[in-house]
Amino acid sequence: MRDDEPLALGPADIHLTSTDAGPAAPGADESGAARPGAPAQAPHPAPWVRRLVLAALVLAALNLRPAITSLGALLKEVRDGLGMSGTMAGLLTSVPAACFALFGFAAPRLARRRGPGAVVFAGMVAITLGLALRPLAGGTPLFLAASALALAGIAVSNVLMPVIVKRYFPDRVGTVTGVYSMALSLGTAVAAAVAVPLTDAMGGSWRLGLGVWALLAAIAIAPWAPLIRDRSQAPAAGGHTARSRTPEEGADRSRTPQGAATGAGAVEAGGSGRIVRSRTAWMLACYFGLQSTSAYVTMGWMPQILRDAGISAGEAGVMLAVTMALGVPVSFLLPPLAARMHAQGPIAVVLVVFQVAGFAGLWAAPAGAPLLWALLLGVGNCAFPLVLTMIGMRSRSGPGVVRLSAFAQSTGYLISIPGPILVGALNQATGGWGVPLALMIALAAPQLLCGVLAGRNRHIEDEL
Repeated sequence: MRDDEPLALGPADIHLTSTDAGPAAPGADESGAARPGAPAQAPHPAPWVRRLVLAALVLAALNLRPAITSLGALLKEVRDGLGMSGTMAGLLTSVPAACFALFGFAAPRLARRRGPGAVVFAGMVAITLGLALRPLAGGTPLFLAASALALAGIAVSNVLMPVIVKRYFPDRVGTVTGVYSMALSLGTAVAAAVAVPLTDAMGGSWRLGLGVWALLAAIAIAPWAPLIRDRSQAPAAGGHTARSRTPEEGADRSRTPQGAATGAGAVEAGGSGRIVRSRTAWMLACYFGLQSTSAYVTMGWMPQILRDAGISAGEAGVMLAVTMALGVPVSFLLPPLAARMHAQGPIAVVLVVFQVAGFAGLWAAPAGAPLLWALLLGVGNCAFPLVLTMIGMRSRSGPGVVRLSAFAQSTGYLISIPGPILVGALNQATGGWGVPLALMIALAAPQLLCGVLAGRNRHIEDEL
């Protein structure tokens, strides 16, 4: 699929009408009522459909991280059981990013052909199968292959979550993003917290401790089944996208033919170029990649850092759970806040400050105040819901969000692949965690710069 190839989405994809998205759309008065002669606005999906989709989003989000954080809590046992070196373990912690990049690029083409709901349904099936097969692996290659299957399902779902939100909840983008981000953080935290005690309760077998998460994934399959056949087409150009406009933008719009730069028309008139020409898309991709590096180093290596400092396996897992759990309230509150700001750079700055403080604490005194370091990193890792919100705000149309989501997430995950591997290799080479953590602190500088630039009030259609 070319990056300028449109994805067929439902009418809701190009109509935003609430305070989450901005002021009333052109063609409507301040109350939202259409003016005579204005283009008709597409109706929102039926209430029961939106309730079903919301439930499906929450259940899917709960399953987008347990495959990773449950492994992080049991990494030492898995390494011992499969005979992994430090570098191979680092490769294992980079498999999520590699799969997210590879399969994330395929998500738009799959969604265009089969519909977003069908692709996410298939993703939930892949997660279930991968998690069920992983404990059966007798060696590292098979373990990696089963992990890759689960992570492929996570990858396509990751990319399409913002698309589903904008499709079915065009009037509540920030709020619903917050809800599923909160569910994602909750699933991440619960898996990290209970992986070790659950394994102990089942006889100490890490295979059972990892395999049990397939049951949770299986539950998430059902609500996506009714959405498999939903492949409604977007209306013709001329629909309007509500957004905040500067006076200069309004003046430019007055010189533009009706519908030429709005809704689906934005994809044809202002968004038909290759997305790699957009500076905003690149800044989002780089910001996504650098925050993903931090997140996967935290999820994959923080328990090991704490255990090497003398902290028990159970307590180390709880500390990782604290880090992930802090994302639950922050992920719920941050997207609506970001959606109401013209520029999200200040939020990116605050998150980087917390992240640097957390890594510095792990470096200086990992066993001195592990709860404090966990809390600091928990806030710092909330860059993920921020970047998801910015993806939804940096395009005027549903197809534009698809393109931007696929590009930013897939390219970002490619950028993040070397980080966890390098951390594992540096730890093995130096015999300690000082150099790896110094690397993570150094990477905070470009992350901050990219976050500020990605947070500017821009739209990719204006840069293509």
